[in-house]
Amino acid sequence: MSLLTILLQAAAGLGIGKMGAGIGAGLAAIGAGLGIGNIGRDAMSAIARQPEAAGNIRTNMILAAALVEGVALFACVVCLLIAIAK
Repeated sequence: MSLLTILLQAAAGLGIGKMGAGIGAGLAAIGAGLGIGNIGRDAMSAIARQPEAAGNIRTNMILAAALVEGVALFACVVCLLIAIAK
């Protein structure tokens, strides 16, 4: 199956576009999980090295995790809007 055929089927509304939106939402959730996990791992490592800076590190970790989660939520909303579109 060529790429052109796949694109034409998606444009015709045969379900491939909705499947792609679902895959996109899943990838956004996986990416957010990996990103927040990396943030937490690195923050715990930094706190272990410098316990006196734990407050600042924790604040920055929460802020970074919130930004990652916001981007992932936006990506999931866009994918869901694509899925429900005609």
